[in-house]
Amino acid sequence: MTVADTHRAVEAVWRIESARVIAALARMAGDIGLAEELAQDALVAALEEWPRNGVPDNPGAWLTQTAKHRAIDQFRRRDTYQRKLEQIGRDMELHQEWAPADLDAALDDHIGDDLLRLIFTACHPHLPVEGRLALTLRLLGGLTTAEIARAFLAPEPTVGQRISRAKRTLADKRIPIELPPPAELPARLASVLEVIYLIFNEGYAAGAGPDWTRPDLCQEAMRLGRVLAGLMPAEPEVHGLLALMELQASRLPARTAPDGTPILLLDQDRSRWDRLLVRRGLDALRRAEELGTLGPYGLQAAIAACHARARTPQATDWPRIAALYRLLAHLTPSPVVELNRAVAVGMADGPAAGLALADTLLTERTLRHYAHLPAVRGDLLAKLGRPEEAAAEFRRAAGLTRNDRERELFLGRAAALDQAAT
Repeated sequence: MTVADTHRAVEAVWRIESARVIAALARMAGDIGLAEELAQDALVAALEEWPRNGVPDNPGAWLTQTAKHRAIDQFRRRDTYQRKLEQIGRDMELHQEWAPADLDAALDDHIGDDLLRLIFTACHPHLPVEGRLALTLRLLGGLTTAEIARAFLAPEPTVGQRISRAKRTLADKRIPIELPPPAELPARLASVLEVIYLIFNEGYAAGAGPDWTRPDLCQEAMRLGRVLAGLMPAEPEVHGLLALMELQASRLPARTAPDGTPILLLDQDRSRWDRLLVRRGLDALRRAEELGTLGPYGLQAAIAACHARARTPQATDWPRIAALYRLLAHLTPSPVVELNRAVAVGMADGPAAGLALADTLLTERTLRHYAHLPAVRGDLLAKLGRPEEAAAEFRRAAGLTRNDRERELFLGRAAALDQAAT
């Protein structure tokens, strides 16, 4: 294996194992920043030793064990060494040298709990959303600062500052690395789910930049969702979010042409949808339904399931989708939900009914710069045979979007309508 191959192996192992390593170290140290430093030390050691000695048979275990020994060395040099030992376990005997088996047992116990603590700490409500996103991708996704910056089209120093501020806030406010008390769990879980959903959404429909989708972000969000579903199997909204992401992600292969041009839902080749993701998404949705009443993510997953089950656009159950959006709007009132409902109503009851609903949103301040409002109105106006008004709406949408591919799509629709009107 070449040095380059070894480095790629190190990166792959780090992406998979880093969250577990950091979670265990954070429980020991009580400090996320220190835990990440110790884990990074282990990564550097792997980059130095693996090209020379070869990749170990169990690279994840090697990385974890190396990080543990680095932690022990750190604690031995600290005045608080005795306190740290007590955190690991009062029943462990002190010797000049540690027994590796005892150390492994102490640090590997309840690995799921460690990960859960890390997820809830990285997504703490005291952190701004940008900080939660960056810290979650760094700690749980194993992404570098540069990768996170590219993902969200932000300068690398800005992302680095967000991560540093987030860790400093957790330390300054002395936020413990622990699961919240039962009374706080619903609110804290909502924060965790929101962060994972925002990461997925940015991958599914990029807010800015040259690409319409970023599948790598979708993959990271789904991986986090699967981890959370494994750690909290009795929470219906966890399965609801996972179902939503997998059903939406099943369309990614058909959402763009080979040259990157966007392909809208009704124009997609559904044979290219990932049927494995569809099955997994439907299974997760059934699990959410079995656990209780569907929440906001579960309802959105149920909407996505209507599309996934329809083999052709004409087979789509639009009345059911419109009804589900009505439920969603009742549960979580939002102008964006109402706009999506307008689209569904337009398909179920005709474009005039959809346009009437969309027009009620024209005075919504939160949608003033939202490109999809004029785009929806443009599509409904076109279906009503009003091409000039429709073209004007699509040009307005093009002026509002920050995504290059979406802008091209809107301008293309406007040009086609201009031609139809002449």
